[in-house]
Amino acid sequence: MKICVTSNGPTMDASVDPRFGRCQYFVFVDSETMEYEAMPNPSIGASSGAGIQAAQTVADKGASVVITGQVGPNAIQTLGATDISIVTGASGTVSDAIEQYKSGRLQAAPAAPGAPAPGMPAPGMPATGMPASGMPGAGMGRGMGRGGGRGGGRGMGGGMGRGMGMGLGAPVAPAPPVPPLPAQTIDEEIQALESQIKDIKAKLEELKK
Repeated sequence: MKICVTSNGPTMDASVDPRFGRCQYFVFVDSETMEYEAMPNPSIGASSGAGIQAAQTVADKGASVVITGQVGPNAIQTLGATDISIVTGASGTVSDAIEQYKSGRLQAAPAAPGAPAPGMPAPGMPATGMPASGMPGAGMGRGMGRGGGRGGGRGMGGGMGRGMGMGLGAPVAPAPPVPPLPAQTIDEEIQALESQIKDIKAKLEELKK
């Protein structure tokens, strides 16, 4: 595996340059044989976009890993697009940085701003990986019924339903019709109302006096 280390010099004993885009040298090391090749960073004097240009240089050399001090977000995006691993926090010499990497003492660079974190869905995608428009939904529906008869009866009806997609509740069955009152009950109610009317008329006559 070819590892690229940012360096202040062209040898394995040179110190690690903490900069990526404007480092002095790139040292490319074969992790198995420890043979290396050094080259000056062609983008060190770039007026802008040094990180992107440096990332392209490293990709063109076929490196699988970059070891440096810190990397800007634009360079992270460029390197990430080429599947190059980025490791930051290196110190000491180039040889030291290689050993730090092999022993797992270096940390991966943070993801570029706006990139989804590992294990997280991309924007507009739910955690299950299913498009939002295709997710099953559950809905709760309630129905209320009121019924009245001559007997002063009141009825209440309730329903619970689960729906799919739009979250609408299942339809609630209508309440059963109120049976008609017996004729005897109606007659008694009529008599009671007439008695009340009679009492009211008597009261009105007393108030007029």
